[in-house]
Parts: sequence; C-alpha cells; structure tokens
Amino acid sequence: MSRLIHSETHTLHRVGWLRAAILGANDGIVSTASLLVGVAAAGSGKLEILVAGLAGLMAGAMSMAAGEYVSVSSQTDAERADTERERIEIEEHPEDEEKELEDIYAARGLDRHLARLVAEQLTAHDALGAHLRDELGISETLVARPVQAALVSALTFATGASLPLLVALASPLALALPLIGGATVVALALLGAVGAAAGGAGRWRGAARVTFWGVLAMAATAAVGALFGVMI
Repeated sequence: MSRLIHSETHTLHRVGWLRAAILGANDGIVSTASLLVGVAAAGSGKLEILVAGLAGLMAGAMSMAAGEYVSVSSQTDAERADTERERIEIEEHPEDEEKELEDIYAARGLDRHLARLVAEQLTAHDALGAHLRDELGISETLVARPVQAALVSALTFATGASLPLLVALASPLALALPLIGGATVVALALLGAVGAAAGGAGRWRGAARVTFWGVLAMAATAAVGALFGVMI
C-alpha cells in the first residue's frame, strides 16, 4: 500500500528579496519610461532623450540602493533593540515572561492548561526564540537584510530602466513616444504577472494594478513635457 507524501509550497520565504526586486524593476521601468516620454513630448532630439534616460537609470539605481539600505537598516536596528530588550526581560523576570507566553497561546485558542504546558516547554527549549516569534513576530524567514535589499533593488531598477532606454535607442525619433509607451505597458503587465505568480497571487490582478499606475505616470509626464514644449 503506497503512501502519498503531503507537501506544501510556500512563498513567504521570498518576501524579503521579492519585495525589493518587484519594487526596483517596477520603479526602473516606470520612472525611466516616464522621463523619456516627457522629454520626447517636449520636442527634444534623440540624443537629449537618451542622455536623460541614462542619467535617470544611474541616479535611480543609486537612489533605490541607498533608500532600501537605509530603510531596511532602520528595521534591523529596531529588531535588534527589541531582541536585546526581550532578552533582558527574560533574564530579570522569567516567571512573568513565561506567563506572558501562556496568555498569548490561550488567546490563540488553547485551553489554559495546555497553554501553560506549551509555554513551559518552549521556554525551556528556547525562551528568547519563543518570545521573538510569538510575542514580537520576528522570525528568521522575515528578518531584514539591508545589503540584500539594496543590491536587489539597484540591479532590478537598472534592468527595468534598460528596457525603455533600449527601445528609445532603437526607435526613430518620430516613433519614440508610441514605441516607448507600448513596450512599457507590455513590460509592466509581464512584471506584474510574474511578481504576482512568485508571491502566490493572481496574475491578472497583479498585471492590471502595475500597468495602471505605470500608464498614469507616463500620461502625466507626457502632459508636462508637451506643455513645456509648446511654451518653449
């Protein structure tokens, strides 16, 4: 008699780098395409469009890396401070901290006796780990990694920004606006679908929400570029 092995595939372990990757690629595509569209709508030449796009790529990649590193480092500092504070509390007030765990488990649905047993056993096994996980919600899966977030954001931003820049490079000046816009819409839809699939969500919904905001950004910068182009 054969036994089927039950297996589950979870995506939560990807959340740290996946968030940074999707954000970086999306921002790279949207900001660079919007910049190119705005400059092109102002009536600029191809060289000016390409220079603006390349400058936007470099500045955006560095900005994303710095922003992610500072943001995630702040989260890491907070996690370390909470961990140290919890360690001291466990050393100084072990009985109160064990009772705190008991109350947490009871609030989650265990009867009081079982909650007490679970709290006692987890405290004996790894008191600090139990408190970090069940009281503060800090786990190894979701721990902040500043360097990883910074590198992923910079690389994915540059990758995303390269797409509209390459389209602008290959396009005749007269067709730059529609080709950049069309390629960007397709790229955003694919990015949204891939990101949603990697996170275990619906592809169509992910594609729609990313594309909507990208189109809105391009429309806004195109309007500004056209306005200033006419004024000049």
